Amino acid sequence: MPAHEETSEVTSEATSSPLDGERAHLAGSRAALRAMREDVQALDIRDVTANWVNAAVLQAQIDDRIKALADLSHTPLFFGRLDYRHPVGAQEAEGAEGEQFYIGRRHVHDAQGDPMVIDWRAPVSQPFYQASRNNPLDVDRRRRFGYTGGELTAYEDEHLTDPAETEHTSKLLQAEIERPRVGPMRDIVATIQPEQDEIVRSGLGGTVCVQGGPGTGKTAVGLHRVAYLLYAHRERLARTGTLVIGPNRSFLHYIEQVLPALGELEVKQATVEDLVTAQVEVRGADEAAAAVIKGDARMAEVLRRALRSHVTLPTEGVVVVRGSRRWRVPAYEIEEMVGELLARDMRYGAAHEALPQRIAHAVLVRMEEAGEAPDDRVQNAVARTPAVKAAVKAVWPAVDPSKLVLRLLTDAEFLAAHAEGILTGDEQKQILMARPARSVKSAKWSAADAVLIDEAGDLVARTHSLGHVVIDEAQDLSPMQYRAVGRRCSTGSATVLGDLAQGTTPWSTESWAQALFHLGKADAVVEELTAGFRVPREVIAYASRLLPAISPGLAAVESVRESPGSLAVRAVAADGLDAAVVAACEESLVHEGSIGLIAADARIPALADALTAAGHAYLSPGEETTAASRLTLVPASLAKGLEYDYVVLDEPSAVVDGEPDERTGLRRLYVALTRAVSGLIVLHAATLPEQLA
Repeated sequence: MPAHEETSEVTSEATSSPLDGERAHLAGSRAALRAMREDVQALDIRDVTANWVNAAVLQAQIDDRIKALADLSHTPLFFGRLDYRHPVGAQEAEGAEGEQFYIGRRHVHDAQGDPMVIDWRAPVSQPFYQASRNNPLDVDRRRRFGYTGGELTAYEDEHLTDPAETEHTSKLLQAEIERPRVGPMRDIVATIQPEQDEIVRSGLGGTVCVQGGPGTGKTAVGLHRVAYLLYAHRERLARTGTLVIGPNRSFLHYIEQVLPALGELEVKQATVEDLVTAQVEVRGADEAAAAVIKGDARMAEVLRRALRSHVTLPTEGVVVVRGSRRWRVPAYEIEEMVGELLARDMRYGAAHEALPQRIAHAVLVRMEEAGEAPDDRVQNAVARTPAVKAAVKAVWPAVDPSKLVLRLLTDAEFLAAHAEGILTGDEQKQILMARPARSVKSAKWSAADAVLIDEAGDLVARTHSLGHVVIDEAQDLSPMQYRAVGRRCSTGSATVLGDLAQGTTPWSTESWAQALFHLGKADAVVEELTAGFRVPREVIAYASRLLPAISPGLAAVESVRESPGSLAVRAVAADGLDAAVVAACEESLVHEGSIGLIAADARIPALADALTAAGHAYLSPGEETTAASRLTLVPASLAKGLEYDYVVLDEPSAVVDGEPDERTGLRRLYVALTRAVSGLIVLHAATLPEQLA
């Protein structure tokens, strides 16, 4: 923290009285939080629960509340203060004295119920992020606090209504953004910018798509939007559920502490593969060309045709025996029922369940015409008779989604019959299994196959929809993967996060309009974040040289952080590359914070040996960095979404060459170049890609 001066915007320990007062409020807030937690722990539910089920549910809710009220020693309870000119909600003419609110990660109240800390998501907190000199929102003073190891060590004031005070960049805000990061990703509640806040607080009813380049905070914005929606619509989302979808387990591990730090413990996390592999195990892999075809939205129509091909028109009627009477439903009447169900385009399984009831109802009509008085129990009994079951099995048989997809991918004639006019002959050959499996269990399913099975499963029975889904690194999803995610929020909303320039799969989307259409959210609002807060200006400018080749027309990120000397590009001899990489890691380890050594996947074993020989322990992506272990060896394929204080990038041309085509390789390189928060060292023995020249 800067030393205290009379004219300084930052006030440190030299001005003891105000700082002591703020520390006293922090101590009081911590004591109040402890009291809130102890009150919950002391609850006795023995006399308020009717049975063991109610007791178990209530106890689980109490346990979650206790966890949410935990006081994390290195997570400050409040990070800002708002001094309003007038009572909130009052008219200025009333002349009453303004109110003061401390803004923090969660609500804290004293024994009388008066707030000591206001949740950052509350409406009264919003001016902390949105107020400006042009529009102070009735805020006289905005105060930011600086912490060291959980201790309050400084504060900084901004007088929004004082015309004599000049506009200045917040030093504490800058320090918080640049604070070295060890461990998993942390929340950004203290540094949310106005354009980010607008996205965070957008309503539950609509889907929002956030296009954001490296360092713009799109992932954090998406996670904070979930936290805000849970605050504003807790009861509804408690019923319907929320889900965060990430590109891989390493990424999910990296972000998993953000929401718990904000007191939100119920949000589930998964990859797309997690969602679609409930029925099958992924043990195989596709060639890129086959994966692209399987991920194409046209496959949805192929599956629909293949499924509906199991429906056949009846050739004879149904005769139901009840006691001494025989009741006949002719074939033409059953055909009408089948035609009606097909026209309604119901889920295949729902229609399979409905058809026996339709036939049984026709029998009941005949019974009533004959003077009998059957009820619903009779209809259900008729629907379960062998004759009706046999008729339904012949006309509308049950279909297993996995078996349907297996037949499509192993039976060339069956595939050709249902892909006619949709897939070309060459495309059909591409997706047929080279070695047909005998059964669903023995098949070596690929990730793309699992998505097809999920699609087929939804054609049979509707997929459960959640209230809100967040999809991060969404640019890498195929159209069929978008459909799989869209099914999980068909009656809810979504937050779509990504960067078109970082699309590194052969099937990555070319536009958000296309992606949102496949997601089933074509009316989503697309927001673009172009202000970078994480990556230094030198580094992002260097990486942005690739944009014309990888994503023409996409705006480059404008970093607000100047950090001279943050980029070093060094040519080394080929036989000295490994040693130079180790030396660069040692150079970076002199600094505080996390270090990421990123290299082409094929280079990882050699670099691992070099680090080990030099006596340097290293982590793998997803393993948590600590003060004692700060170096992570990162394959380029797993670098997306991660960030490190300092990055050493090994051999850019090898990163490009490790991908199936140049555009994907350059996009992978763009990702690798933009993982650094404070400094980047690029080492190369081979010639750099010409786009970086």
